[in-house]
Amino acid sequence: MSRLAFVFSGGGARGALQVGALRALLESGIYPDLLTGTSIGAANAVFFALSPTLQQVDLLERIWEDVARTNILPSNWAYIVLRALLNRARIHPDPRIRNFFLDHLPRPDLRFRDLALPTYVIAADLNHACMVIFGEDPDDLVLDGVLASTAIPPWVRPLERGDQFLMDGGAVSNLPIEAAVRHGATDIIALDISQDRPIDPQEQGFRPFVSKLLTTVSRRQMELELYLAEKEGVNVYHVHMQTRPPVMIWDFSQANYLIREGYHIMHRYIEAHRDALARYRQRGHEG
Repeated sequence: MSRLAFVFSGGGARGALQVGALRALLESGIYPDLLTGTSIGAANAVFFALSPTLQQVDLLERIWEDVARTNILPSNWAYIVLRALLNRARIHPDPRIRNFFLDHLPRPDLRFRDLALPTYVIAADLNHACMVIFGEDPDDLVLDGVLASTAIPPWVRPLERGDQFLMDGGAVSNLPIEAAVRHGATDIIALDISQDRPIDPQEQGFRPFVSKLLTTVSRRQMELELYLAEKEGVNVYHVHMQTRPPVMIWDFSQANYLIREGYHIMHRYIEAHRDALARYRQRGHEG
C-alpha cells in the first residue's frame, strides 16, 4: 500500500511558497497521507493538518496575510548574532511568535493525535546532540512542536522542555525526508524552499562565514536524506522552489507574491510530471 508524504522544508518567509504549492496540489486532486515539516515548514504542516482541504489552504493564506503585517523577524540578524556572541545582549523568548501561534491554533492544549493527518515536526536538541520528532508521541503538544521547530537563534531563544534544549529543526534536518521515510512514506513530494546561494571563496567577514557554514550543513543534510530515501526505495519528487531575486528569510512582507509564485511553480511541476503523478490524482479527496 502506497503512502504519500508532503515534506515541508524550512526557509522562513519563503514558507509562503509552500502555501501556493498546496493549492496547486489539491486542485490537481493530489492529497497526502502524512506530513513532515521543519521550522516554518512545521508551522505550515501543522496548520494544514488541522483540516487538509482547499478551505484550509484559504485559511492558511489569510494567516500568511496576518504574518505579512507583523515584523516577526527583524532583518539585522548579523548584528543580533554578534551582540549575543559578545555577551552584549541575551536572547529572550519572543512572545510575539508564541502569541501568534496561540491566536491561530484552535486551542493551546491541542495534541498531535487531534490533527486530521499524521504529522511530524522536527527540532534539534542541543543538550543531547540529536533530532527530536514531535508527533511520534501522539500526546505531544502541537504548540510545543511548532515553538521548538521554529526557535531560530538569534531571533528566538531555544525551548526548554525537561532536560532538552530545543531549537529550529533546520540544524539537523531542514528537508525532513528521513522522518517521512521512518514513518512509512512510500512516496514523497518535498516542498523545498531553501535558496541556493553561490559560494564565493574570496568573500570574507562574519556574515559570509555564517552563510557558508549554513549552506554547507544544509546541502550535506539533503544529500544524505535523499540517499536514504533512494536506498529505502522511496520515490522523492524534489520540488525546489526558488525566486529571482531571492526573498530573505525575514522578509514576510512579500507573502502574497510568494503564494502566487509557489502556486505557479508547483503547477508547472505537476504538468511536467503529469504521467508520474497521475496515480496520486486518482486518490484525491476533499475532506
